[in-house]
Amino acid sequence: MERPAWAPQGIDISVPSVSRIYDFYLGGSHNFEVDRAAARRAMEFMPGLPKIMQANRAFMRRAVNYAVAEGITQFLDIGSGIPTFGNVHEVARKASPEARVLYVDHDPVAVAHSRAVLDGDTQADVVAADLRRPREILDSPEAKLLDLERPVALLLVAVLHFLTDEDEPWQAVAELRDALVPGSLLVVTHASFEGIPLPAEQAGGTVGVYRDIRNPLVMRSREEVGRFFDGYTMVEPGLVSMPDWRPDGPVDQEDPYAFSGFAGVGRKA
Repeated sequence: MERPAWAPQGIDISVPSVSRIYDFYLGGSHNFEVDRAAARRAMEFMPGLPKIMQANRAFMRRAVNYAVAEGITQFLDIGSGIPTFGNVHEVARKASPEARVLYVDHDPVAVAHSRAVLDGDTQADVVAADLRRPREILDSPEAKLLDLERPVALLLVAVLHFLTDEDEPWQAVAELRDALVPGSLLVVTHASFEGIPLPAEQAGGTVGVYRDIRNPLVMRSREEVGRFFDGYTMVEPGLVSMPDWRPDGPVDQEDPYAFSGFAGVGRKA
């Protein structure tokens, strides 16, 4: 397999990547056939996966605009993935030119692309680190971009469901919460069997595809997802499906798959 110029040296391009699969769902071009093949297998069980990802991005944009409207201009986006149109820094700066964004990902492709996109940008940066080790993020030189003495919007969008219970995701989120000042926001989306317009047994086939590529997809209940907001006060309308979180217009024409899983925003007291 020929290595394209955008693929960093040292990565195994014969192994599917969650970031590149997500890029494929969103119609991006930074993915390989091995990623597309895995995505197609997952879509055999859940044909609406691209619709779920589009709803995820739309929610993220609304949450970022909400944060800016609340006076927050600092964003910590963990599990940010491969840059696509409408990134956090683009959305935030449209609302507030002084917005600062620190992207975090452990995928070398996502980090390399982010660095290329952000080259010369003094108000945004990227750090190669893992959500499972919050201190790596908080103690990184790049983290100096953010003033942790002021409120920050912490974005954990479509990432927590790739951490198993053994990874202690609730502990990692709590450690990040404790590093933020009151008034900070937590923005989360999470996969779940709840809301998917097909039997859980069929949706489980998609979970199996991710397990086969050694990136377990953990479908959690509303109660389990709600635990990530311990120490936060939920912003109305609470923990809901992605289209139902402060929609820009009527949601009755949304694709049924868009209502899969949960989205929510919490404010640290």
